[in-house]
Amino acid sequence: MAKGFFVTGTDTNVGKTTVSCALLRAFSVQGYRAVGMKPIAAGYENGQWQDVELLLAASNVNVTQKQINPYAFEAPISPHLAAQQENVTIDLSLINDYYRRLSMQADIVIVEGAGGFLVPLNDFQTGEDLAKILNLPVILVVGMRLGCLNHALLTARAISAAQLNFVGWIANCIQSPMVAMTENITTLEQRLQVPLLGILRFGEQTNGFTAVPKILLC
Repeated sequence: MAKGFFVTGTDTNVGKTTVSCALLRAFSVQGYRAVGMKPIAAGYENGQWQDVELLLAASNVNVTQKQINPYAFEAPISPHLAAQQENVTIDLSLINDYYRRLSMQADIVIVEGAGGFLVPLNDFQTGEDLAKILNLPVILVVGMRLGCLNHALLTARAISAAQLNFVGWIANCIQSPMVAMTENITTLEQRLQVPLLGILRFGEQTNGFTAVPKILLC
């Protein structure tokens, strides 16, 4: 079975896909068979689900879109609402089955969650429940912008309360410039109880991720 990681974020549009792709490329450079998974995609644009396409392109394992993305919805809204519009109920056990099959084909599987950590997925389950069912170490992507400190600390508290293996966080500099960027990153380093795995600078794709495979797999 492959080693897997669950990538969640402080919110939507904080760069989970960008970070997941950077991790996939970093593992690939180290010689691992690495594949991305987007269990739930909501938002069909220009004839594709962009996040899924980007993960496929960053993976070095030959898989199909359906293998990495069992649920794809057209509306760019919360997954449970997008599913309701299409008369679908998201089944986390089905996602787990897809993950287990995928993990037989790779050394590393990077699973990108939908939206933030507690986003509703159906009438009674959230992203937290998906992380628990997959039972994967969690990596938190912090979109570095005004308000990120509160969002990061609250999300970290939720991950810890779920008793998941919270292995680290990544600072994704989604704004340039951000006032007091360095000071904000330092504040999170001091207050989050897990290591900073890397900093993705504005406009960069992979810089700062060279050492990540060694840190996560040791």
